[in-house]
Amino acid sequence: MDIATWMTNHTRWADFILVGLFGQSQHPALLCVVIFLVFLMALSGNALLVLLIHSNTQLHTPMYFFISQLSLMDMMYISITVPKVLLDQVLGVSTISVPECGLQMFLYLTLVGSEFFLLAAMAYDRYVAICHPLHYPVLINRKVCLLLASGCWFLGSVDGFMLTPVTMTFPFCRSREIQHFFCEVPAVMKLSCSDTSLYETLMYLCCVLMLLIPVTVISGSYSCILLTIHRMNSAEGRRKALATCSSHMMVVTLFYGAAVYTYMLPSSYHTPQKDMVVSVFYTILTPVLNPLIYSFRNKDVTAALRKMLSVGPVFQEMGK
Repeated sequence: MDIATWMTNHTRWADFILVGLFGQSQHPALLCVVIFLVFLMALSGNALLVLLIHSNTQLHTPMYFFISQLSLMDMMYISITVPKVLLDQVLGVSTISVPECGLQMFLYLTLVGSEFFLLAAMAYDRYVAICHPLHYPVLINRKVCLLLASGCWFLGSVDGFMLTPVTMTFPFCRSREIQHFFCEVPAVMKLSCSDTSLYETLMYLCCVLMLLIPVTVISGSYSCILLTIHRMNSAEGRRKALATCSSHMMVVTLFYGAAVYTYMLPSSYHTPQKDMVVSVFYTILTPVLNPLIYSFRNKDVTAALRKMLSVGPVFQEMGK
């Protein structure tokens, strides 16, 4: 193949085409409305949670600091993909430029990686609080919290910086149709006309490492927590500890289960339809569920919410 032919194959279509969620739907308008409402619920729920945590001094604890970081990640997470999906459906377009695709991929990988490590940091926080309560103020102070959160963001960005440039520099001379609603690495890699087996192996090992470290921390933390809970004499203490830990384990199971399917199962287990369903689950539904599962069922958060809502009537009475 000469240079002119190669350039034609690689540059004739500058943009990718996102197949999207609505192509297979019999009621795309209804689906669009549902996704928009879910998007608003995710943004409002997580934003309210962040506002409550930062405005209420009783919630200025390490546990709620990490929860606010999780909510911030979820708001960014869902904002990377859903607005583009909805806007394309409304405008009747389905293209995404190569730079936009690369940016979307980088932000997505960064946030996914950051959330992996943040969930591990949250498990460690609960381990220290339950298993070593007397040392908790020393081991988990404000400086440690900031270092752990910064480390999570940094490690997530390393994942984005490692995978995005390599993925986007492969030649894409096949169909420009991405069988997905956003630029996820496996979906984009299927368009490459070069041999990507070595890169896929390296990506698999990278994902194993990104998952193995947090899972090891989480498993070790909760093994110690369960042993400590079993030894507790107070039934109320056991109930409170189990309630907090069960919420965290639900979030971990949802998020890590979807990640294992997407990045660690062999390609024979994947179809475009299954991939999109799983991606919808952890990019759109999980940000909605996290505030409900993790915090709004928490008595401290609901008390802070009631206190915030009671401020309005007080001001109204003062104005009379």
